[in-house]
Amino acid sequence: MGFINKIKETIAKYSMLSDGDTVIVGLSGGADSVTLLYCLRELAMGLTLYAVYIDHGLRPVETPREIEFCANLCYTIGVSFCAEQISLPPKITSNSQDTLRELRYEILERIAYERKAARIAMGHNKDDQAETVLLHFIRGSALSGLGGIPPVRGKIIRPLIDTTRADIEKYIDSIDATNSGGLKFVTDSSNLTQKYTRNKVRHSLLPVLKQYNPNIVDTLTRNADIIRDENTYMERLSIKKTMTLISRRTDRTVELFLLPLQTLEKTIQRRVLKTALGSVDSLKGIGAIHIDDIIELVKHAPTGASIDLPRGIRAIKGYSLVTITTEEQTCAPINTYTLETPGELIIKEAGVVVRASLAEAGQGAPNRLSVIVDADRLENPLTVRGRSDGDYFYPMGFGKRKKVQDFFVDEKVPKNARDGVPLVFSGDELVWIAGIRGDERFTPGQQTRRFLRLELLQIKT
Repeated sequence: MGFINKIKETIAKYSMLSDGDTVIVGLSGGADSVTLLYCLRELAMGLTLYAVYIDHGLRPVETPREIEFCANLCYTIGVSFCAEQISLPPKITSNSQDTLRELRYEILERIAYERKAARIAMGHNKDDQAETVLLHFIRGSALSGLGGIPPVRGKIIRPLIDTTRADIEKYIDSIDATNSGGLKFVTDSSNLTQKYTRNKVRHSLLPVLKQYNPNIVDTLTRNADIIRDENTYMERLSIKKTMTLISRRTDRTVELFLLPLQTLEKTIQRRVLKTALGSVDSLKGIGAIHIDDIIELVKHAPTGASIDLPRGIRAIKGYSLVTITTEEQTCAPINTYTLETPGELIIKEAGVVVRASLAEAGQGAPNRLSVIVDADRLENPLTVRGRSDGDYFYPMGFGKRKKVQDFFVDEKVPKNARDGVPLVFSGDELVWIAGIRGDERFTPGQQTRRFLRLELLQIKT
């Protein structure tokens, strides 16, 4: 298959271009981008091409020569050209390559908008894909990283992504042999230094891996294709699941239903949380380690517990919701109510329902959101209120008298959440700290004849 036909096949495979599209072409003057520009011009698709050189400000000696080369090339083949310079941040961090890449794409997206371009074409090839997969594996990555460079991402397309560097070099040589002018390019000296990890992978690691598998580039890119396809499918599933779990979302907060989130497999929990956080601008960018911290909170922490995350973000575990927010959380005090048994009570200020229903012996496994007590030991109706100074009870599994205040401290219930915790009383005796712990004195025993289940539910909106 000819080189141009190979590019056409890639373009068709990923639906990269349509006839008559306007395309911004990232042009560095290197072999890959020059080949890309030349091939796009050769396609019989009626494309309008605009080539853009991005000056990163890192090679002041070489850059003018490269800009001149690109300008002359574009003039020769009849393609519009411009050069843009990145405005560097005051301090370039150790992730300077990542920062520069983001700034580069911002410029290309702006120019695409100005030119009303449908696509932005970049010269990444198959070897770049293999290197990217290895880099992500070495640094540690989720499936999205191990899937490598996407052939299409928004307006960004990579028509050379199925073409090896060796294929590109052969194509350049063939053009040199048949074209009196030849297909020329410039070499970026930064691609030769071992300063950057990618270059170490390219010049040191890949040659060693080829000793074990001469087709390692094909293997890595094929694996990346499979991972990317499966990750895309999983992403679609997780987005659908996330939409069913989000209770409320603002520009600073997302709330998710707790119980269904708790029951998911951990791999889906990660994806759901990543998707939910990504849907709120102020919560974007939370790393995998902190997402695992949120999962630990959801699965194992007591009701009312919270964790602090970077950038002033806090995750709070409620009775039926987990809230992730940058807002300062306050809790309205609970009024005093009566609860007939059986019956249910809506507590609007807490956003919950306390339900009392008759139960059978051994019915249902105990959990934080429900408790079964000895109905014959209760006064009817029950009283439900917020905490007061001097409240105490005998925690199930502990048996000794304990102040509610001390219990909240031990259970790490945040101070600003304590006034919103419903306490269920029989007369003056505390029966249940709703959503947290029951009282040992009301635990059913051998002589219990009637059982009452107390449950904490979220108000349906």
